[in-house]
Order: sequence, then structure tokens, then C-alpha cells
Amino acid sequence: MKKMLFVMNPCAGQKRAGRHLTDAIAVFNRAGYEVATYMTAGPGDAAEVVRERAGDLDLIVCCGGDGTFNEVVTGVMHSGVRVPLGYLPAGTTNDFASGLKLPTDLQAGARAIVEGKPVLYDVGQFGDRYFTYVASFGAFTRASYATPQTVKNALGHTAYVLEGIQELSQIRKEHLRLELEDGSVIEDDFVFGAISNSTCVGGVLTLDPSRVDLRDGKFEVLLIRAPRDLVELSECIHALRTQKYNCKAITFCSASEIRITAGEHMDWSLDGERATGRSQVTVKNIHNAIELIQKEE
Repeated sequence: MKKMLFVMNPCAGQKRAGRHLTDAIAVFNRAGYEVATYMTAGPGDAAEVVRERAGDLDLIVCCGGDGTFNEVVTGVMHSGVRVPLGYLPAGTTNDFASGLKLPTDLQAGARAIVEGKPVLYDVGQFGDRYFTYVASFGAFTRASYATPQTVKNALGHTAYVLEGIQELSQIRKEHLRLELEDGSVIEDDFVFGAISNSTCVGGVLTLDPSRVDLRDGKFEVLLIRAPRDLVELSECIHALRTQKYNCKAITFCSASEIRITAGEHMDWSLDGERATGRSQVTVKNIHNAIELIQKEE
């Protein structure tokens, strides 16, 4: 039989995955997989078990949120082995899965994996860490990693909104200098920034799907400068809602490598997990780094 590792975060989302676990595993058993199940117990352990076992596996399936999937991808990247991945989204926002329109029903998602084919996707490298869909800073990004899991389980996506509201009084400008691979430089004071490889960011912001390609070796870079007055703030909100980005306060471009200089106090969020601030960091797009199994629509 083919060997499969099923990595599950039992605390993800509102703990709904546990109620459908046996149904999902049964789908893989009937497809000829010998399934070993691993329940995560703390930060980093999913990445470690995947790194150690990737070389002996035919398939790794992640059941959890974007943070758990990030750990699975991190483990694969550190293993040096390319093994097909499956993703059953069971988190609070599931930005990456939403962008790919992956099934949210676990049994249907399991069937899509066994019936699907591997598709190559890019992965981001942030210094010595990896991310699958976004590295962000500024307004509302802290909510993704600061909201307690118990609150997420009780309130779902609303928890992020509530936590974000509390941040409004703490939003401050961050001075950044970004050097792109083509030699261009962007430098200003920003209230938000995202280096992304997804159409969905933070469960709130949606990027123009026609301008986002998860397989082109480039990131989409969205930067929002602090609006100078209420008029510019209104223009900025309208630009984001209409996905036209034609506001002077917004910078939107694509890049495959970005060298960033920022304040050490400024923390980042990588796929919803905290990354401590650093004065300089290079963000790279690793083209076609992972194989994610998907069923053709």
C-alpha cells in the first residue's frame, strides 16, 4: 500500500475537523493508502515530523488552518524531498485554500485529493523561514497570531475582526525601504504591507484574481501609505474595494525577490503566524517549490 501521513491540528477552526476525521481517513484507505495520523500538540512539531518522515511517504495531507499548512510546507522544504501534498482546510479563515477554491467539506476534500493530480505552486522564503501565501505587516496583521485559539474557536472569523478593531488605536506608520530585483526602490511610511501569493489576505482583503498567479515565480506586493487626509483615506478604501489600486496611497506591483530594510521592532505575520522583526531581510519566491494535489473543475 502507498504510505500517507495525515497531519491534523485538532484545535484549528472550531474543532470541527475531529467530527469528520474517520470519514476522511476512510476515503484514503479505500484509495489504497496506509494512513499514519499525527495530531499536532504545539508550534513547530508538524514541521518537524514532516521533515523527519517525508522521505518515506507517497502523500502528506494537512488538515487544519493556514498556519498548520505552513508548517507542513516548511517541513517538506527542510526535508529536501518533493512529496505530493493535500490540504483539507479546517481553520478560521483559510485564505490560501479559499484562493484555490479547495473544498471545505472534509470528505469531499479527501475525495478531491485521491482523484486529483499534483499541481506545482510557488513558496515564499522570508529570511530562514517559509510562507505559502503571505508575509504582511502593519494594520490588523497582529490579530492573526495574537487572537487566542479559544476565542477563534468560539467566534470563528469574527474573532479576527474584533481583535482588529482593538488594534485601530495602536496603528502606527512603519518606515520601510524595499529594493526589487529590477533595481527599483520603494521607500516611505506605510500602515500596511503584504507580499503575497494569493487572492485572499487576512480573510478581509481580496486581490484582483486577474493579476495574481500562484505559479509565475512572482509575488504581488501591496503597500498602503498612511493617508494624508480623509479624502485620500476614502480614495484608498474605494481602490481596495474595486481592486483597481489607482490611489496615490497604494503601491501595487510584482516582484520575485525583495530586499527589505525596516525597524527591528516591527513584527511580521507569515501565513498568520508571528515572525519577529529584523532590520534587514530578503524575501524570495521559490518557483514551483511544492506539489499540491487538486481535482480539475
